[in-house]
Amino acid sequence: MTESGYVIIDAHVHLWEKQDGYVGKLPVRGLGNGKSTFLGGVHQMMPPYMEDNRNTAERLIANMDYAGVNACAVTQEYLDGNQNEYLLTVRAKYPGRFRITALYEDEGYVEERYKEDNVTKRTVPIVTLDGFDGVKICACRLRNKDLTAHMDVFKSVEAAGKYVSIDMADGDEQVESMQAVINACPDLRVAIGHFGMVTTPGWQKQIELAKNKKVYIESGGLTWLFHKEFYPYPSAIDAILEARDICGMDKLMWGSDYPRTMTDITYKSAVRFILDTPKMTDEEKRLFLGENAVRFYGFEGLSPLPVIDNML
Repeated sequence: MTESGYVIIDAHVHLWEKQDGYVGKLPVRGLGNGKSTFLGGVHQMMPPYMEDNRNTAERLIANMDYAGVNACAVTQEYLDGNQNEYLLTVRAKYPGRFRITALYEDEGYVEERYKEDNVTKRTVPIVTLDGFDGVKICACRLRNKDLTAHMDVFKSVEAAGKYVSIDMADGDEQVESMQAVINACPDLRVAIGHFGMVTTPGWQKQIELAKNKKVYIESGGLTWLFHKEFYPYPSAIDAILEARDICGMDKLMWGSDYPRTMTDITYKSAVRFILDTPKMTDEEKRLFLGENAVRFYGFEGLSPLPVIDNML
């Protein structure tokens, strides 16, 4: 076995032991064999080998080892339900391989999450910092999409020296209010997810936010957004290069959106289309696949993992 030559960090993965979330008022529940209820129907939400619908750290680590991925940053989503408790156990068990975010629960999500449990309605947004590396904000799903209305949470994360992982509404809808937050919180580290929703009009405006010193862009879901084109995703590579020209390659981070994107491709393929493209230089690949994320998330002591030879 030899080394790949790259330290690789996945800046956008999901984990859960039990999927228990909502999209609007519709529940998302695991049904087995990787299928879940979603938007009123049944969808393949994860690979079928997750037959018990448990998307565990151990399964991800097996994929990471084979793909040569050193470490990852776990984000959250309302559709999976609050995974804070499970992620704390993951962080404690595998401290060198994971960074974790606490889920920011706004009023709308709290109402949906607890309505079936006869829990007293809570109207104050909830955020937890203890034990977490950052906070996830599903900005595109907030009841009040003006991000300055949530300034308290941004301020608290900045004061704690932690980071915000944020998925913004399509295009430039939230760019102005996000810039206002950045201006008010100059020391806040921000990772903008889903590559600015690159296949929607105005996505470049989100990328421009990374011209701010501590704002980065991560590519979680890039293969999903270019799914119709499929492997080796040449338009996705072109989008990375366009983003590079806007904010610099040193502000861009690779992410897979595991496990949802793994329903049609392998985890290794999510790395390989970057490794194999002739359109990016070795230095650009090195920055995009890992070095930028090492700096942003604060990983230490990493070196390229040994390649596991495929029997084929």
